[in-house]
Amino acid sequence: MTTAQATDLGAVGETGWRDRVRGGVGHGLLAALSLFCVFPIYWMYATSLRRPDEVYSVSLFPWPLSVGNYTHVADVLPIGRLILNTFVVALVIAVGQLLVGLLAAYAFTAWRFRGQTLLYLAFVGTWLVPFQVTMLPNYTLLYRLGLLNTLPGVIVPNLVSALGVLLLRQHMASFPRDLIDAARIDGRSAWSILWTVVVPNLRAPLAALGIVLFINAWNDYFWPALVLQRADSVVQLGLRGLFVGVEGPDWGGLMAGSGLACLPIFAIYLLLQRHVVNAFVRSGLK
Repeated sequence: MTTAQATDLGAVGETGWRDRVRGGVGHGLLAALSLFCVFPIYWMYATSLRRPDEVYSVSLFPWPLSVGNYTHVADVLPIGRLILNTFVVALVIAVGQLLVGLLAAYAFTAWRFRGQTLLYLAFVGTWLVPFQVTMLPNYTLLYRLGLLNTLPGVIVPNLVSALGVLLLRQHMASFPRDLIDAARIDGRSAWSILWTVVVPNLRAPLAALGIVLFINAWNDYFWPALVLQRADSVVQLGLRGLFVGVEGPDWGGLMAGSGLACLPIFAIYLLLQRHVVNAFVRSGLK
């Protein structure tokens, strides 16, 4: 082996060692950030599994485990009905926003018409309008329609999302036009092209966006609190009753109720995580 070859091998080995060190440091930072993000969730469930008289304990591992807080929250709240109502509201809102966003994005990308850019900017502009600006007009409209104190009153004003239109338009803009043109030559209608050609190739972005929209609707507190006056309507208002109790916040019940309220989110993410990963992978491939 010549001196030059030995030098090259040494340089390659040093570069590989540096790459391994950088990779290890990067993975270590990601692991630390993951623990930082997961710890509040762990603490919520750990607190909910403590005995009611040990809720204020600061030990990391609750022992002995107790379901007393869960039985307590089931006694004071119709937690099953609250979670079901919230699930229905969040699901209908997410599906409605997905459907409207899909149709609008398809119209913006499949056709060219006068005022298209202006109309699209108007869609995007609605995303920049603060909720407080539209709150009172929507409330007044619901009052005149007789939808106050009803779940449809929470759902109807939220069936359109500029975020859905914006993200789906970006994905459809990168969709191969040749496939759409070939389907038109084949004699398919625009409606058929959307559901048989476009949508099957956008399952990953639709699943990822659906999770985001569902979580946004699930976590929304201000609008349901404004429209609904009953604590037994959705889980957000039910848990609020535990926070403003006569004897102060019921932390054990709050942690148990919050833990139960998180389960549908975890279940949906586990069911759709493959599509979410595919959405991130495909977003970097052109």
